[in-house]
Amino acid sequence: MDKKKQDELKNNAAINAAKLVQPGMKLGVGTGSTIAFFIDALGKRQKEEGLELAAVVTTSSRSKKQLESLGIKVDDLSAVDRLDLTIDGADRVAANFDGIKGGGGALTMEKNVAANSVRVVWIVDESKMVEHLGGFPLPVEVLPVSCEQNFRRFEEEGLKPAWRLQAGERFKTHYGNYIIDLNVDPIPVPHGLDDYLKKTVGVIETGLFLDMCDEVIIAHADSRIENRQK
Repeated sequence: MDKKKQDELKNNAAINAAKLVQPGMKLGVGTGSTIAFFIDALGKRQKEEGLELAAVVTTSSRSKKQLESLGIKVDDLSAVDRLDLTIDGADRVAANFDGIKGGGGALTMEKNVAANSVRVVWIVDESKMVEHLGGFPLPVEVLPVSCEQNFRRFEEEGLKPAWRLQAGERFKTHYGNYIIDLNVDPIPVPHGLDDYLKKTVGVIETGLFLDMCDEVIIAHADSRIENRQK
């Protein structure tokens, strides 16, 4: 699928997702190329309908900048008791609604926002849907102080680690940590791997988003928009 077609699908899904946002909501807004389309659709609703929200929290400085450019005030997660709805993208979504996220490097904040939301909706194009989790490197955010030990341990466990790089240097997250991408494909037991990783000293968070998503909006190549709910 070429980029132009994929962007068209993402935009269609994003417009559909923006319709879920109701006045007075406390809204979580994710990160990524699909979410950029969603933010544009949200800004259009605000301009045309005067849509007012009680609070908006986002997961990255990039999304925050885009929201504020459209006149949408962004709050800190710590200032909001509970979000009514979070709209985000995903790198892979399995048939049981488990996902891999963090391709953009914001997995820790994305998971914090999702965990504090009553309802979580992911918007994706059909290329992101899989039967079992896999087909995309699994990001693991690690502390710099013990990252080398973490990397060697993951190698010994056969998890095929690779450093996330940016401009030839190790990618740094918003929190100043590194990301190790694990090339496990498919992931045979996602909950077991997630449990193992979280018990590893030095690991901050994983890109396994398990039992968190309530609905997936899927844009198909034939222009059909599908809403799947648990």
